[in-house]
Amino acid sequence: MELMVTIAIAGILLGVAIPSFTFIISSNRLTTCANELVTALNLARSEAIKRGQPVTIKRISDTSGDWRSGWTIFTDLDGDGTLDVANSDTLLRTYAALPPSFTLRGTYVNRITYQASGISANGSFVICDNSDNNNIPEANTSKLITVNSIGRPHIGIDIDKDGIPEKDDGTEINSCINSPFTSH
Repeated sequence: MELMVTIAIAGILLGVAIPSFTFIISSNRLTTCANELVTALNLARSEAIKRGQPVTIKRISDTSGDWRSGWTIFTDLDGDGTLDVANSDTLLRTYAALPPSFTLRGTYVNRITYQASGISANGSFVICDNSDNNNIPEANTSKLITVNSIGRPHIGIDIDKDGIPEKDDGTEINSCINSPFTSH
C-alpha cells in the first residue's frame, strides 16, 4: 500500500515537472543560439578593429534563404564578401547550423561586414524556435538581435513582457520566416 502511494506521488510530481523541464531546455537552447550569434558579431567587430581591416560574417548558403545553416567569419581585404585565400583573406571561425526547428532571418541577406573602425551597416536578426511550424513568434520562442550604427550588437528587450521582443521602433516582431524589419 505504501509503495503504491509513493509511486502515485512520484507520478504526479513527474507529470508536473516534465513539461516545465522541457520548456527550460527549449528556452536555454534559444538563448544559447542567440548568444552564439551575438558572440560572432562581437568577434567580427573586435577582429576588424584589432587587424585594422574589414571582417565579414557570411551565411552558409542553403535553399532556406536564411542563416540557420551557419555562418563563417573571415578577413575580407577587398570587401567583396567572399573568402579569397589567394587574396590573403583569412578564415577566422565557422559556426555550425542551428537546430532544425530554428529560423534565423534579418536585414542582412547574405553578410555583414565590419570596417577597420568597427562600424557596420545597422540591421537586425530574429531567431525563432519554430517547433510548431506556424512561423509566428510566440511567447518565449524568439529573440531579436539588433546591430546599432557603430556596429555593436544587443539582444532586443521585451518591453510589454508578453514574451515577444520589440524592435527599436517599439513594434513587436511578427514573423519567423520573413524578415520582419527594414534597415534603420
